[in-house]
Amino acid sequence: MMQMNRDKALVVFSGGQDSTTCLYWAKKHFKEVVALTFLYGQKHAIEVDYAGKIAQKAGVEWHQMDVSFISQLSRNALVDKGMVMDSVKPADALPNTFVPGRNLFFLSIAAVFAREHGICHLVTGVSQTDFSGYPDCRDAFIKSLNVTLNLAMEEQFVIHTPLMWIDKCQTWELADHLGAFDVVRQDTVTCYNGVPGDGCGHCPACQLRREGLEKYLLMRGESCR
Repeated sequence: MMQMNRDKALVVFSGGQDSTTCLYWAKKHFKEVVALTFLYGQKHAIEVDYAGKIAQKAGVEWHQMDVSFISQLSRNALVDKGMVMDSVKPADALPNTFVPGRNLFFLSIAAVFAREHGICHLVTGVSQTDFSGYPDCRDAFIKSLNVTLNLAMEEQFVIHTPLMWIDKCQTWELADHLGAFDVVRQDTVTCYNGVPGDGCGHCPACQLRREGLEKYLLMRGESCR
């Protein structure tokens, strides 16, 4: 069995704002970092290309994995090109950008991958503060899954969630402190419509990102141009 390396971390890496911030967070806290990106049938696979470029720029080992079976399990606006995306969160339901089981699958697969590569630390960019109502971004889910993965594989994985209790403004601040502000702003794909950088400006992901950026730049005494 592969010996576990306590100084090595695996980042679940989409190439978006949150996971890129987490990538640089992991680089600060661990001697060795590996990034794993999933192709899950998302409409805009451009984010995968950008993830590879960011990983290369950051100097970390990068892998991509096809888990497109996820897109066959449910109908949602991130994988179904014929579905119109919710512009605001419905009052009595999850937004149609919710991909059921996505983080469950991602972290479970990442744990198996990590085990085979001797990695016990997993890093993910989920946040309960700015989570759009997605239940699989909540702290209770992460803690529960962490226990389950350890029981399932007789390992001592640790799932790190650096963004769990901070909002988008604070996420921008963290990226800046990590020296990754420009990379996050210019090279990431957060936009649900697949537009890099500041994005389309209209989808929920872009609106949340923009609001946080404007608030952070205001704190720095700058304007959002």
